Amino acid sequence: MSAVEVHHVVTGPEDAPVVVLSNSLGSTTSMWDAQADALAEHFRVVRYDTRGHGGSPVPPGPYDIDDLADDVVALLDSLDVQKAHFVGLSLGGMTGMRLAARNPERVDRLVVLCTGARLEPASAWHDRAATVRERGSAAVAEAVVQRWFTAPYLEANPDTRAASEAIIAATPAEGYASCCEVIATMDLRDDLPRIAAPTLAIAGADDPATPPPHLEAIADRLQDGRLLVVPESAHLANAEQPQAITPAIIEHLTGGSS
Repeated sequence: MSAVEVHHVVTGPEDAPVVVLSNSLGSTTSMWDAQADALAEHFRVVRYDTRGHGGSPVPPGPYDIDDLADDVVALLDSLDVQKAHFVGLSLGGMTGMRLAARNPERVDRLVVLCTGARLEPASAWHDRAATVRERGSAAVAEAVVQRWFTAPYLEANPDTRAASEAIIAATPAEGYASCCEVIATMDLRDDLPRIAAPTLAIAGADDPATPPPHLEAIADRLQDGRLLVVPESAHLANAEQPQAITPAIIEHLTGGSS
């Protein structure tokens, strides 16, 4: 599979260091709304929709993790960016880890949130893909949002619940299902020791999808890894606890100078 030209949004000073933000399964560039403005004070911010999501093309499956990494390389090439910081959550974090291991010359510093190097059982992802292909992404939207945020947060923010379910439901079925299959077949455990980019691994303390031991296992196997566990946050921890996570991202990407 050749790379596709993904939909992207660029903000921040043209001469600033570049940071790429990569979304989770079933989301779009909007999942980074809580971080974008603050990051743009320090960086040239490139948000993009993973293939099959949002405004990006929906090539026929199957996809694999290298296809998603290839899309990032093509995006960087199109922007004439040789090396960038990379921040990814869940599927976006998986993309970032593969990119940093496979193309180390393209990744400066790395932040991975609420993700894993291997998410088993594979059958669960194949089953979800089958459900979405048969019934559409809306069929899983309610259950997915219940994992994205803690119950108290959803109760206090019904508009966020509704908007999040709508974003998932609008995700093309083939794109969502094919990215489920990326996760089913992905195994990055042998990649981890090869990642030289200084990496901050952020876990949501209440994340049922990728609980803190997943991020601890990542941080422990990297050449230069550090773990941050954020209380009162589930899978979309960046959206639920931006006041803790946004400064941590900026501090890591600036080498502790901010």
